[in-house]
Amino acid sequence: MNIAIIGGRILDPAHDVDATTSLFVQDGVIAGLGEAPSGFLPERTIDARGLVVCPGLVDLRARLREPGLEHKGTVQTETHAALAGGITQLCCPPDTDPVIDTAVAAQWLVDRARSCAGARVRPIGALTRALNGTHLADMHALRQAGCVGVGNALVPIKDSAVLRHALEYAAGIGLLVFLTPEDPWLSAPGVMHEGRIATRLGLAGIPESAETIEIARALMLIEEVGVRAHFCGISSARGAALIAEGKRRGLAITADTPIHQLYMTEDDVGIFDTNYRLRPPARTMADREALRAALAAGAIDALCSDHQPHEADAKERPFSDAEPGIAGLETLLPLTLRLVELNILTLKDALAAVTHRPAALLGIPGGTLGVGECADICLYDPEAVWTPTPSSVRTRGGNSPFYGTSLRGQVIATIHEGRIVYERPAPR
Repeated sequence: MNIAIIGGRILDPAHDVDATTSLFVQDGVIAGLGEAPSGFLPERTIDARGLVVCPGLVDLRARLREPGLEHKGTVQTETHAALAGGITQLCCPPDTDPVIDTAVAAQWLVDRARSCAGARVRPIGALTRALNGTHLADMHALRQAGCVGVGNALVPIKDSAVLRHALEYAAGIGLLVFLTPEDPWLSAPGVMHEGRIATRLGLAGIPESAETIEIARALMLIEEVGVRAHFCGISSARGAALIAEGKRRGLAITADTPIHQLYMTEDDVGIFDTNYRLRPPARTMADREALRAALAAGAIDALCSDHQPHEADAKERPFSDAEPGIAGLETLLPLTLRLVELNILTLKDALAAVTHRPAALLGIPGGTLGVGECADICLYDPEAVWTPTPSSVRTRGGNSPFYGTSLRGQVIATIHEGRIVYERPAPR
């Protein structure tokens, strides 16, 4: 479809474009900015006055639950929820059932997503077979099958020798390694940040050192091996400081934090509110402020949803027994925009953290509105105030502390590969 997007605020952080003008889509790619290409005849014209037109979002971590946990979500439900949130590409961790540890498993997920006509799925392959932490997966085959990197998801590799061999293998074929910094001996059996709130509630705590010790171990091995590595889910001030120091030493590392970590603290657990049962846990107010500063300073490169949809029964349990995680696909954009309202980031930097920066660290096309690039585009109303509820979102996950909260910034339409794949229904 030839699409003319007229009069919107075109914001492309990758090319430092911020202008009120028009954008033209032809044959699945962006064919013109400002002026239509010669002979262009639009089949659809979108009046974008008052809207921001930005690249489709790239989410570094979203669990789709299929295969294995379809009662929580499916590739179809979650990739369509992603489109409703302006996300056109997302990474799926390897902890599915079966694990994404073979080319067949990776290719199945890519093909399944394509057949569902949802957001494009970029699989992360397993670092070790069946995530067992002992035997390396066939990383070369996983790369050939389309995996953007390899990691062991939330399952720790306890043996440092195995981790070093895995990093060497990945370095040898130029593959990005995703690392979740959590020391299993320090974190188990914790369920929230180790501090005054955990003590008051009588809950087992997860100390900051569970994150920082694992970051320190990984940084030493990364420096020896020379691999490209990405740290997932930084949650503490000291963790962010270690990442910043590693970057100053010239290590090829990047890092993200889930968007909810920039709003939550241990105090939000309140009286055992399981919506705040997270992994990694929300930590102190000082940690939250340090994460915001690290994002602004570039120590943290990107934001992600860390989407983990659950059925109601998974959260309607005692806090220690509840499953961790929140459903975050459709709140990623408005929560990112709130950082602009709080004067933490400029709009350009906020959008960069969910568009071209994640695309760049993955080494994939996307996250830009450059002429000739694939037409993955998000149009949102920056002034629209809306309240997400379990019944109003597309994800199957009903687990989010942001449901029932007024948010500013709502996706009006999403274009994926030159097709209009989502339009917000008109109010009745």
